[in-house]
Amino acid sequence: MNDKPVAADEIFVKCVQEARKAALKSEYEVQLGFDEKEKKFVITGKNILKEFPVPSTPTNELIVSLLPAQRGGSTFLLGGMLVEMDKLPFVSFYPDGTCAPFRAQFYRNGNSYNVNIDPWTCAPVLTPPDPNAPTSF
Repeated sequence: MNDKPVAADEIFVKCVQEARKAALKSEYEVQLGFDEKEKKFVITGKNILKEFPVPSTPTNELIVSLLPAQRGGSTFLLGGMLVEMDKLPFVSFYPDGTCAPFRAQFYRNGNSYNVNIDPWTCAPVLTPPDPNAPTSF
């Protein structure tokens, strides 16, 4: 077992996979949300409740936002980083293996990182690495 702390974006990708799998198995719509107060991802649906806490330290405050796939709406500049305010309370995963188009934004210690999700496969969209981006959250 590796004692390395798991990054928030790694937990997020695992949650997306679990939400898709839960929708396929249950044959019902399933939702994935982020509990900002408790710092955990939550999967809910018919007879489904799964929680995935995100490790954090007092000096590394983490903000996770689920956002629409298309940029736009209300944004503001925070510490030199563009932060969007059109948060989604949850995203839906469907019994056919697809999900609503969305992306997740992770903000910690002045750094912002986005993970886009493909609505057909519910997999992270691979993008070239940004040399200025932090290695993990």
